[in-house]
Amino acid sequence: MTDHQALDLLIKKLRTRQQTVGFAESCTGGLLSATLASHAGVSDVFKGAVVSYANQAKEDLLQVSPITLKLMGAVSDLTVRQMAQGVRKQLKCEWSVAISGVAGPTGGTEEKPVGTVWFAICGPDLESTERKFFSGSRNEIQKQAVDYAIEFLLTEMN
Repeated sequence: MTDHQALDLLIKKLRTRQQTVGFAESCTGGLLSATLASHAGVSDVFKGAVVSYANQAKEDLLQVSPITLKLMGAVSDLTVRQMAQGVRKQLKCEWSVAISGVAGPTGGTEEKPVGTVWFAICGPDLESTERKFFSGSRNEIQKQAVDYAIEFLLTEMN
């Protein structure tokens, strides 16, 4: 399935179910939101997004625990889970997607190398997280993360 087909399918699925989605983005800097918003008429399914690049924004806007950020870091299972929970609550949507990672070219560590991206999906009676490793330039890693987030949400909605 092409990226365009996946996005069309996601929009159709949300409309059929009369459900909405919101995003909490960090390393993608709003690219997931821009990708969805590039399709005319999505305001019936897209509630909005919080781009929380700084940890303080994650705490203040998404209620991510400062303890989680201190102990686990911004690029972790628990952080994206809390981001997804927070944005779902703030935007009052049925589904939420959170993304946090290391897009590079700097910032990677041995434990979390450049290309490490965590995803979380929250929906009706569902929470799921996944870690992926992407390669390429910063822009390529961000694009791969957006494409994967759409596929991950589609999978979890089934």
